[in-house]
Amino acid sequence: MRINKYLKDKGLTTRRGADDLIAKGSVYINGKRAVIGQEVDHTDKIDIRGVKGVREEKLYYIAYNKPIGVLTNNDEKGGKDILSVANFTDQNGKSIKVFPVGRLDKDSHGLILLTNDGRITDKMLSPRFKHEKEYVVTVDKPFNDLFLKRMESGIRMDGSVTRECQTERVSPNSFKIILTEGKKRQIRRMCEALHYGVVDLYRIRIMNIGINRLDVGEYRHLDDASKKGLLSALYIPMKESISMAVASPKVIKEKQTTPVPLRAPTRIKKKSPMAKKENKSRNPYINTNTKARKSRKRSTSKQKNRR
Repeated sequence: MRINKYLKDKGLTTRRGADDLIAKGSVYINGKRAVIGQEVDHTDKIDIRGVKGVREEKLYYIAYNKPIGVLTNNDEKGGKDILSVANFTDQNGKSIKVFPVGRLDKDSHGLILLTNDGRITDKMLSPRFKHEKEYVVTVDKPFNDLFLKRMESGIRMDGSVTRECQTERVSPNSFKIILTEGKKRQIRRMCEALHYGVVDLYRIRIMNIGINRLDVGEYRHLDDASKKGLLSALYIPMKESISMAVASPKVIKEKQTTPVPLRAPTRIKKKSPMAKKENKSRNPYINTNTKARKSRKRSTSKQKNRR
């Protein structure tokens, strides 16, 4: 498992908090400084150094209506991501650190959840749990009932068939669809396979959380009932805060080793042909007794021929 998941499972921090500790040089694996994403197992010795203590961090769960043209994460050069266009605050107006759970395409808009609770990420995103996500899709031309049936039964993509889903017609060229998996640009690619282009893709629900009347670019904190329904569906106990290991301000740096000067390559003297012959005769792997027997056979055969 990855080091950040290991530290999260030990109850020391969240995954994002573990990545912060690793980036600050506080985590060591078998005496060597850890790197983000490094794999560990039960035989490894993990040390956390330079930690000044443990603090309680309040947990936040936010529903956000992502506009078109905004990236979920800043993984494209020059693109604006959610955290750069929106300032998330608590009820007192103080800025808080949260991260998006899952993705929503740049050309799509609608509901996305943000939190600082690393416990929910895996259970929300893994397709094996079959959590529902609902979308309203508008395509470039009217469709018939056969189109919806083919969408429901599954479309072949990437060597496999998409999981069965639910659809409902909204208008001659728009429909609702409920997925329980999240392949990359799945709805757009499913429509393209049936020769339809997606004009608009709007996510309106994730599990029990609906977008409701949230305007574009706005967000809201989930109320207690929504949080309870979300966490109970994920089999995660509801908490107001979580313990976080805090690294000291001093960053631990790796020891710098002085480079060893390279030696000039030595010239290899070429051996003369006579030396090669001597070496062949002195080859330890050649059995001298065998050579002697062969020479005696040759001499006896010559003597017979003379007679």
